[in-house]
Amino acid sequence: MRITTLRAWEILDSRGRPTLSVEARLSNGVSAVAQVPSGASTGRHEAVELRDGDPRRYGGKGVLRAAANVEGPISAALSSQLAEDQAGIDHILCELDGTPNKSVLGANATLGSSCAVARAVARSHGVPLWRYLAGPRSPRLPVPMVNILSGGLHAGGNIEFQDFLVIPHGFPSYAASLEAVVAIHSTARAVLERAGYQLTGVADEGGWGPKLGSNREALEILNRAIEESGHAGKVSIAIDVASSQFFQGGGYHLAHEGGTLDAGGMIALLERWCDEFPVISIEDGLAEDDWDGWKLLTARMGDRAQIIGDDLFTTNPARVRRGIDSRAANAVLVKMNQVGTLTETMQVVDMARQAGWKAVISARSGETEDSFLADLAVATGAGQIKIGSVTRSERLAKYNRLIEIERDGGL
Repeated sequence: MRITTLRAWEILDSRGRPTLSVEARLSNGVSAVAQVPSGASTGRHEAVELRDGDPRRYGGKGVLRAAANVEGPISAALSSQLAEDQAGIDHILCELDGTPNKSVLGANATLGSSCAVARAVARSHGVPLWRYLAGPRSPRLPVPMVNILSGGLHAGGNIEFQDFLVIPHGFPSYAASLEAVVAIHSTARAVLERAGYQLTGVADEGGWGPKLGSNREALEILNRAIEESGHAGKVSIAIDVASSQFFQGGGYHLAHEGGTLDAGGMIALLERWCDEFPVISIEDGLAEDDWDGWKLLTARMGDRAQIIGDDLFTTNPARVRRGIDSRAANAVLVKMNQVGTLTETMQVVDMARQAGWKAVISARSGETEDSFLADLAVATGAGQIKIGSVTRSERLAKYNRLIEIERDGGL
């Protein structure tokens, strides 16, 4: 099978902003579409998401240039290439772009092309996407890391920390885990309303986004929701600090905690919260270039919690390698559009596994109803997935796909 053509067009993501949809057509007549996510809390080391910059369309956020790159130079370069050679296809995309951050073609253009071809090949072989993507890896269903309460850029800056999530680990199946999470999400609303908080909707990823008095208050509410739903001991807490968003001038500015902290102060704060609450995972606890602070954080807390780098690593193999060599974390968040091809994404997961690290396959705040991410999480055998909350169809498409994969068996 060979690639014949690629097509692309502008669609809207879950925040109502433009993103890209790409169709790959093969020589056997089979075609498939992949849709590209978009982030709000982005690290400055991420691959470039190409936008038009034309203020007359979508406030400059249009992606017609990226679509043109798919239908022009990318389609020309990939035409007649063996569709099964995913590594070769992605190498061509990287060489064609010629920059370390996909700034010429756009990571949205390269990722959409990469994923559309993979899905078309899986469809041609008549196998589930996860099975095709797995290759020699051992696939498995992931444990969901689910957003319940939101802050930061996902909820209008109501508090500094970005997400407070639950990890269900004491259940016999993925479906049972999801049922418990839904109960906690519902109970959290009841706890908030009982305490007099006004809820006007949900945040970008479907979690509750009330105006709280402090970040610690979010932990108290979430812990209460876990207990009242009857799942204490079977569900733990994860925090996405997203600290780069409030790091400035060498300090971490936490108005809701009463002041500004240095790296040592942030680590001490997180340690106290791990003592008080069942927190087992901390993401972006320090800023994206605070390498010395990250090493200290991991040395102090790495034996009791998963220390995840997101903005620190941006799914970039070189930065992940630096983190492994310097022991700056013990886990990596994996977002496909941060690096821009499927092969590079899988490389990061494989690097983490070889180093004895954990990996969490993650969605973005601006998502589509494409369920590719669910199959990717299963295929990599990473064991964890972070999609968002249990509301909004762009999140549920992935959760429901995992239910389907579990139902069909084979794992």
